Amino acid sequence: MKQVVINENQRGFLFRSGKFSGLLEPGKYRFFRSDAAVESVLLDQPLCSNRCGLDTLLSCSEVSKQTVAADVPDQHLALHFVNGKFFQVLRHGRYAFWSVYDKHTFQMVDITSPTIDESIPKYIFSYIPASFFTRVEVAQYQRARLYFDKKLQGILEPGTYFFWKNGVKVDVSYVDVRLTQMNITGQEILTQDKVSLRINYVCNYRITDYVKVLTEIDDYEEQIHVTAQLALRDYVGKHKLDEILEEKEQISQYVLQRLQAREKELYVQVTDGGVKDMILPGEIRDIMNTVLVAEKRAQASVITRREEVASTRSLLNTAKLMDENETLFRLKELEYMERICQNVGSIQVNGSGDLLAQLAALLKG
Repeated sequence: MKQVVINENQRGFLFRSGKFSGLLEPGKYRFFRSDAAVESVLLDQPLCSNRCGLDTLLSCSEVSKQTVAADVPDQHLALHFVNGKFFQVLRHGRYAFWSVYDKHTFQMVDITSPTIDESIPKYIFSYIPASFFTRVEVAQYQRARLYFDKKLQGILEPGTYFFWKNGVKVDVSYVDVRLTQMNITGQEILTQDKVSLRINYVCNYRITDYVKVLTEIDDYEEQIHVTAQLALRDYVGKHKLDEILEEKEQISQYVLQRLQAREKELYVQVTDGGVKDMILPGEIRDIMNTVLVAEKRAQASVITRREEVASTRSLLNTAKLMDENETLFRLKELEYMERICQNVGSIQVNGSGDLLAQLAALLKG
């Protein structure tokens, strides 16, 4: 005799001569036949047996009453919820779970297209293995071009996106929508008077059409660069060095207008631009420095002469006033006597005459 105990959280599968015979409820069982075998299973595990297939088990009415089954076709997934909480994701195939203590529900998902339906809650992707989906992050300052098998699907705005992995290759290319700076450096250009001039130009732009800038032109950055180069050469080649140095702002405006004229065909907006540096050959710099020094010295000489004339004129005016006014003359005399006396240690004057007259005579003597 064989005795078997089935616990409360278990069920038993009875087999006779290797064939499934029925379901055993919790309890104690005795078997006298030697060909009887019992396989006990837990209720919190999927319905399965090591001795027979799932279809054989579900063909038993007692088993089917206590279980719930899910058939997942090809190109589909099943989101498995237990008691209303997400539990797992199921690939194509047939599944069954005990429903004695738990409620099992399934949400079928068509993954023929990588695009995920809005009805799928986003939080479950924190629990689903990454092998089921592709995650795409688009920053606030970006836009992303979306491709399925190298075919453009559209533009993604800032946010987080998920796509099913179903054999279709999902790619994205990012576009920076912020104002971007471009430097056009080291342009060696000959002026009209054959002076080699090196100019560094800088401009700011932003992309206006994220799709056409990639699909309709080849390397828009190089196109902007070449346009600025040609505009610089065109302007510098038609002007002499002195004209360029005196009207630096005009060359900046000329190149900017040439860039803005091509905005529509380049699918960008050029907001501003200007000459950053203008570098002259060494010998030209020396000559210009010499000219500058000479100009400054001439200006200093003119200022010195002007001040000398003004000083002489002031002295002449003072002399005329003192000649016409004896009191003013005496005051001026006293002023100079005061300055002289500041540098004398002591002065002795004798007699009872005019003290000021004696002091003046003493100083003149």
